[in-house]
Amino acid sequence: MAWGQHAGRESMSEQPVQVQMRLERIYLKDASFESPNSPKVFAVQWHPEIKVDINTKATPLDGDRHEVVLKITVEASTAEEGTGFIVEVHQAGVFVVERANVDQLRHILGVTCPTTLFPYVRESIDSLVVKGGFPPLNIAPVNFEAVYAEAVKRAGEQPQVKH
Repeated sequence: MAWGQHAGRESMSEQPVQVQMRLERIYLKDASFESPNSPKVFAVQWHPEIKVDINTKATPLDGDRHEVVLKITVEASTAEEGTGFIVEVHQAGVFVVERANVDQLRHILGVTCPTTLFPYVRESIDSLVVKGGFPPLNIAPVNFEAVYAEAVKRAGEQPQVKH
């Protein structure tokens, strides 16, 4: 390799590398709906306590591809009749992330991908709840940036295990 070619490549590498993310596919991986106390739950005033649990999981695939699954479980219950419904949806997507370092990749998989999937999981949950005979359920937006920052903070505070 001639010196001029090497120098040209070196000066090109000094420029910031542009991280690329591309969505290949969004799909419903799993969904379930239970209404263990129906129809008697429909006989009471419906002012439930709503519990929402949100989890994400990223799995590397081949090359720069990753599957990200956003799992949301919602349980609605009343003091009178107990559980009205439990709905769980696993919304997934295949994302291609190129030219990202480890920290950038973690951030993209933990923030950008779940943010992309959220409107889809939200719609699926609402649809299942309505089909179950309950009023529409509009889950509030989630700040995945804050959730990710808290997870990173907690991971940093955990004691290290020595082998």
